[in-house]
Amino acid sequence: MTFERRSFLKLLGAGAGVATAGLAGCATQAASIAAGKRKVVVIGGGYGGTIAAKYIRMMDSSIEVTLIERNDHFVSCPFSNLYLGGILPDLSPLTIKYDKLAANHGIKVVQADVTGIDAAARTVSTSKGVFHYERLVLSPGIDFRTNEIEGYNDKTAEMMPHSWKAGPQTVLLRKQLEAMKPGGTVVLSVPLGPFRCPPGPYERTSMIAMYLKQHKPGSKIVVLDANPNIVSKGPLFKAAWDKHYQGIIDYRPAKKVTAVDNARMEVLVEGIEAVHGDVINLIPPQKAAHIAHVAGVVGEDKKWCPVNQQTFESTVHKGIHVIGDASIAGAMPKSGYSANSEAKICAANVVAMMNGRDLAEISGINTCYSYVTADEAISVAAVYTLAEGKIVGVKGAGGVSPKDFSMAKTEAIYAHSWLKNILTEMST
Repeated sequence: MTFERRSFLKLLGAGAGVATAGLAGCATQAASIAAGKRKVVVIGGGYGGTIAAKYIRMMDSSIEVTLIERNDHFVSCPFSNLYLGGILPDLSPLTIKYDKLAANHGIKVVQADVTGIDAAARTVSTSKGVFHYERLVLSPGIDFRTNEIEGYNDKTAEMMPHSWKAGPQTVLLRKQLEAMKPGGTVVLSVPLGPFRCPPGPYERTSMIAMYLKQHKPGSKIVVLDANPNIVSKGPLFKAAWDKHYQGIIDYRPAKKVTAVDNARMEVLVEGIEAVHGDVINLIPPQKAAHIAHVAGVVGEDKKWCPVNQQTFESTVHKGIHVIGDASIAGAMPKSGYSANSEAKICAANVVAMMNGRDLAEISGINTCYSYVTADEAISVAAVYTLAEGKIVGVKGAGGVSPKDFSMAKTEAIYAHSWLKNILTEMST
């Protein structure tokens, strides 16, 4: 590990808000004379939406910001695999509420379902009324393309939980693992990319394998990966599996699940090869969440939202910005830290556009920590900039963990620090 990478990881662990240190509030603007002026609505209270709402208010307190979220709390997908592995006793360390965010920054937090978005009128219709906006920020997360899996129905997610949205599905999968008899088989399917959290399925494989090794002797986990190889940190994951979980993990690349049989508890690879599991963690292929489709900002592929990669303004509808997993953000992966970084970039440029100022330059950061044992983690980190209108990685910045795992225990400590800091930044 070079000094530069070690220093970079320490910086990431020290605080999630470093990327935008020094941002100052703008002078108070004149009062609005039109319904939507000086108003921003943010939809989605996760890694992206909370930060966008907070930083817009921090940079210009004259802008009225309304954050709309259907739930009264948020549960982090990052680190939820530790709950499946038995490291976390429950999901409380991953859960935040919005009361302090509202009190500290004057954000109007509305718990409601969004029922419609009128891009022409610049209004958001919800179960609690209609909200006008000058600019709208969508951070909706993901939904699943279950129509691409033959036999998938309303019962499938309860029998073969995806657990790719943290909360009840995560609890369900853990209960199924706990109930499985020793000597059983867990099947985990990985969809073709892009999908939320590229290293996530492989960290989950590690955590489930660890749980099986400790609590379910003779059991194994079969990983059906639709991709030709491990998407992120492949050599490191394989080295960790060889060291800790030989005979437990059966990794099978280029095995795309195309059908399911709920009654038999089987998944079919390319509709031909049947694989049975006592527990099946079926992660379907993904797309931008439903509200992005309602807003009409999804691209021609009907999956993700194309944006101006400097401002994150939709290329389909002006005045609407899309951040986080739902957006097409160049080289930036669909991760929690990417959403945090994108939110800050978006916030700076929303404020600039509303005040007729020059746009801010992009300096994005991402890191993804992945646990391979209870006290060892690996990571990938990168810095991003804008080149010819596209977000690209900065050459020589970031990198992956050392191959000899010499930093693995230290990186596990960094990972916990990262989680604590980023959740604190989102909720206060």
